[in-house]
Amino acid sequence: MKQLVTVCRIMMVLVGALAAINGSADAQTSSGPGPSQFSPGARRPVEQQAIEKLNAWTVGLAAGQLEGAPIRFATDIARVVDDGDNLHVLPIVTRGPTENVEALLYLKGVDVAIINSDALEEFKALIPDVQKRITYILNLFPSELHIFVRPEINSLSDLKGKKVNFNTPGTTAAYSGPLIFDQLKLDVDKTFIPHQIALEQMRSGQGDMEAVVFITSKPVEAFLHGKWDPGFKFLPVELEESEFYVPAKLTASDYPQFIPPGQEIQTIAVPTILAAFNWPRSSDRYRRVARLTDYLFDRLDKLQQPGFHPKWKDVSLAATVPGLTRFPAAQEWLGRNTASRIATAPAAGATIGSDAPAAVPEANTPEQQQRLYQEFLDWRRQNGK
Repeated sequence: MKQLVTVCRIMMVLVGALAAINGSADAQTSSGPGPSQFSPGARRPVEQQAIEKLNAWTVGLAAGQLEGAPIRFATDIARVVDDGDNLHVLPIVTRGPTENVEALLYLKGVDVAIINSDALEEFKALIPDVQKRITYILNLFPSELHIFVRPEINSLSDLKGKKVNFNTPGTTAAYSGPLIFDQLKLDVDKTFIPHQIALEQMRSGQGDMEAVVFITSKPVEAFLHGKWDPGFKFLPVELEESEFYVPAKLTASDYPQFIPPGQEIQTIAVPTILAAFNWPRSSDRYRRVARLTDYLFDRLDKLQQPGFHPKWKDVSLAATVPGLTRFPAAQEWLGRNTASRIATAPAAGATIGSDAPAAVPEANTPEQQQRLYQEFLDWRRQNGK
């Protein structure tokens, strides 16, 4: 009897999850039941109530592939905000942050998604106002651009016409890398093979591979171990104007084998963000995402403790995202809470190296907020937090 009850419970969960994906439980069928079909109308009221309760506060979160950081972030979020019937987040394995924009726009059952900020560029031809349809809840982490080159390459211009690898299709490097190189006006011989193979070709001097492009959170494991001959290095990158990218840097503490103490390499980063569709305020899906936002912001300090992805320590509620507006419920949460609850940056004039960041000064513009966020990251790295 106990096994039968368990099976029935599992079936109810499966039916409820399918109903959530399709929009409602009653949408599973549009015709009368056949000999082997089940009619939703045949459900007992108690079962229907259980299904409605299960779906009422369930949020679908499109994350990424199993080996990537986004699915880990999504799982962490689901753990921290879980509140039984009051809130249940379902992390979804997807093709990755780039294609999650499509999922957020069109896939049933997806309420929020982890995306890269520049992934919107692909949709502008089809949807000129795509940046009005998608909002951001939180800037999760920056994915820094690493251009790693052989000794004979000394500047970006030296790469023109040379073979450069952008990792395999579906990765951030494969999507964002060519976009960035176009903005830099660098015409190179692009390849899309696994970085491990490209790095070995660079090391051995075979295959004419002159550079690899990583776009991921630093430090990259591939550059922390193994011995490289003198002259292999990272190239500095600067974009004077960028709609999607933010300034960043690689330091000696990140890559001691390639960057001397006290020196740093200027580069840019692609913000990886938690985004939401711009749901109407009166909609049920807006209310679900608003509750998720409140729970997540209230419990961010838990995510920054041991046991969760270490990059949560770099997450700041005040960090903005170029080109996007914040989800209204997120902006309202910020307005309700004092600056002391927002982990951002040390105040102007604060001494770097103190035990904790000072109170946060007021930041009224996206540029000021982004500057404070970068100062906060610098402070955290210098203090080993």
